[in-house]
Order: sequence, then structure tokens, then C-alpha cells
Amino acid sequence: MADQNKLHIRLHVYDEEIEVVINREDEEFYRLAAKLITERYNAYAQAYKGRKGEHTISLMTLVDIALLYQKEHAHNDTAP
Repeated sequence: MADQNKLHIRLHVYDEEIEVVINREDEEFYRLAAKLITERYNAYAQAYKGRKGEHTISLMTLVDIALLYQKEHAHNDTAP
């Protein structure tokens, strides 16, 4: 039964509560991702308070996290 492997959780991301249905084994990764997003968003919001809008801060956060992902992906790339 595939539904037994699913889990309904609420994630706190910055100032939002997001409900998602995930694979049970991925719960820790989702929670860590929500924490990372919140921490990075807060850092940018504090650094650019009053100078940048929420949309721009969100995009800066996305670029920051995508850069981390790309660097990790390149570091772990074992293709010839």
C-alpha cells in the first residue's frame, strides 16, 4: 500500500505554513530544506531591510540556494 509510505506534514518556511504530502523517508530532508530557506531568507531580509522588496529577497534566496546546489553537484560529479 503506497499511501502508508506517505506523510502529511506542515513546514514553517519564513512566515508561511506550507502543507505537503511527502514520502515518509524524506521528512528530515524537507524539514532541513525549510530551515535552510528560512535562514537564508532572514539573512537577506536583514541585510536589505527597507532597500529591497520581498520578491527580490525571495529571488536572492533562490539564487543563493541554487548556487550551493550547483557547487555541491559539481563537487560530487564523478563522470569522466
